[in-house]
Amino acid sequence: MDLSCTEDEEDFRHRLRAWLRRVLPTLPPRPDPADWPARRAYDCGWQRMLHDAGYAGLHWPREAGGQGATPTQHLIFLEETERAGAPYVGANFVGLLHAGPTIAAEGTAGQRARWLPPILRGDEVWCQGFSEPEAGSDLAALRTRAVRDGEDYVVSGSKIWTSHAEVADWCELLVRTAPVTPDTPRHRGISWLALPMDAPGVTVRPLRTLAGTAEFAEVFLDEVRVPVANRVGAENDGWRVTMVTLSFERGTAFVGEVVACRRVLESLARTARANGRWDDPVLRRRLGRLAADCTALWRLTQWNVSEAQRTGGVPGVGGSVFKLRFSQVRQELYDAAAEVLGADALDAGREWVVDRLSSLSYTIAAGTSQIQRNIVAERILGLPKGR
Repeated sequence: MDLSCTEDEEDFRHRLRAWLRRVLPTLPPRPDPADWPARRAYDCGWQRMLHDAGYAGLHWPREAGGQGATPTQHLIFLEETERAGAPYVGANFVGLLHAGPTIAAEGTAGQRARWLPPILRGDEVWCQGFSEPEAGSDLAALRTRAVRDGEDYVVSGSKIWTSHAEVADWCELLVRTAPVTPDTPRHRGISWLALPMDAPGVTVRPLRTLAGTAEFAEVFLDEVRVPVANRVGAENDGWRVTMVTLSFERGTAFVGEVVACRRVLESLARTARANGRWDDPVLRRRLGRLAADCTALWRLTQWNVSEAQRTGGVPGVGGSVFKLRFSQVRQELYDAAAEVLGADALDAGREWVVDRLSSLSYTIAAGTSQIQRNIVAERILGLPKGR
């Protein structure tokens, strides 16, 4: 991995900076965090601007509608947009960071042509229908069933923690297409479907979080008909396809947030100098360790993105190493922020409260830390599977 930038990559950085300086002042005010229809419109509007300027799907392969950018250009884009305060993917994150890359890697030519352009333009929003009330970290225990009926699957069951289901057009849905038997592992018999959220029999019930927002929902499926043509990958091979999806979720989906954490850390250092907390050597040492952690995570991000590019675009198990440490660092960062702000943390604004509370979920979301440790133990260290 070469961490230096070529002349062309530096030129890309300067052109991106100039574009961001020109367009960011033209954006409308950000909507209320609790107003998801308005947030969808805002996020999709930004995605359309990226598309029209040639920055949508920057690192996606050209045959998938992307720009075929180098890993370094991808990282430059993430750095510069975050530092400029540009909108992040928002409501588009499942489509752009999970479903889209999975379809690009595993879908047919027809599936890529149908679903990828609307994702890149910001015309269609996706949600993720993986977890169930009794199948979260133990995802292979899912019970939502799909029974083949001619050219359709008839799907019944329920999903929970479905991100952005309330405003989504499509759902990347895991279903059981073959029953579990004593002779077959549970992860066999699962299929990956693209579910239209306006299909008859789909009911969405938003879940309100501790922060007061409703970006998650329960989804109930009552004999919903999904065309067999919407299956990505072979029938009963959905677990393998899902591992591709999760590798994107853990390997590259959080890279923009590493830059955001570095920005928060810089802000904390300035605040500590201003309010006198910088005189505390223990606090300085704590912030220094966090700075080292963020630098290491960024280097690991560079390695993961480069490795994904080398292996055809799918991140490897390095994503689990990243996810494991990033989850802990983000929690430690906001613990340190509370210490720096002191009593002012009680009046630091809604955005601070949401970030502080959401940091607590990172050791659970996108695969718990326990799951990531198992993956690292088995696939990197070569240890035997736990019983």
